[in-house]
Amino acid sequence: MFGMGKSKQIVGLDIGSSSVKAVEIKKSGKNLEIVHLGLLPLPQEVVVDGGIVDSGAVSNTITQLFAEQKIKTKNVATSVSGHSVIVKRLTMTGMSEADLADAIQMEAAQHIPFDIAEVNMDHQILEGDETTANMDVLLVAAKKEKVLNYTFVLNQAGRAPGVVDIDAFAMQNAYEYNYQPAADVTVALLNIGASVMNINLVRGQTPLFVRDVSVGGNQYTDSLIKELDLNFEDAERVKMGKNVAGVSDEARLPVLKSVSEIILLEIQKTFDYFRSTAGGEQIQKIYLAGGSARVAGLMELLKQDFSMPVEELNPFQRISWNPSGPWAQVVEENAPRLAVAVGLALRSFENL
Repeated sequence: MFGMGKSKQIVGLDIGSSSVKAVEIKKSGKNLEIVHLGLLPLPQEVVVDGGIVDSGAVSNTITQLFAEQKIKTKNVATSVSGHSVIVKRLTMTGMSEADLADAIQMEAAQHIPFDIAEVNMDHQILEGDETTANMDVLLVAAKKEKVLNYTFVLNQAGRAPGVVDIDAFAMQNAYEYNYQPAADVTVALLNIGASVMNINLVRGQTPLFVRDVSVGGNQYTDSLIKELDLNFEDAERVKMGKNVAGVSDEARLPVLKSVSEIILLEIQKTFDYFRSTAGGEQIQKIYLAGGSARVAGLMELLKQDFSMPVEELNPFQRISWNPSGPWAQVVEENAPRLAVAVGLALRSFENL
């Protein structure tokens, strides 16, 4: 959303709370294919609730990731989320884009709980124009401090920030390219990261409602450590369904389910609010992305609680990759975790 400059080729760089993911895509004939891809874990507590606490640790990880994957491209697209990011769908009087650029400043002051001077803002017309009585406009704002937090780290790592996007929209970008949704299909895109869950309710290619919630994979890990007396590494393995000596399904599944129910409650609150304000709009399907998409039992609970199809979002459905290539195992084990990075990498291309 917030362009820092123009670049033909860009690397999608998702800086999460638990890891850094990088994806670079190129055009091959009429198709797209991965040219570079990698993932490295971050030390604990260096990114907390979407904010970078230890810039040195993050920049070092980025530098290491680019070196290991031999990524030469300097320009990157990254994204932010959390309480410092505001996304609002506004209904305004129909007007020209030039008039809107002036009017949006006054309108924004009524909807953004920060000093306007302290935020970067962007907007996009979703429906309507100067010939219609009303128009729907998407307003996006992020605190300048947050954006600078990320761009500073990129500069430290020797990278040039080309775009700073919003996590929920990067995920939507990956969904749109890979699934080519019909204009009348409304879905929920859920990106469940380590500390933040991004919820984006989308009709066709139009975002209807976006919400970030401070729940995620870390709560599974913390509960497993507390309830089963595990260390961090074993708790992470148990969370992702891997075997750990002395931990049975009977022990781990109730712990995982208790956290999943907290996450489901936040999703339910979001859906209820959306339905009450969206004039009877019905959600038809849920797509699940993020590092916690494959937590044991979560998808089954979503299907059961919401009585609708639930599917793991595959960000590589229409993007080629070499199954015997150096990153094949990373893709197979982490596909939903890479959705935001893929969506950012797709910023290299227009009119896909």
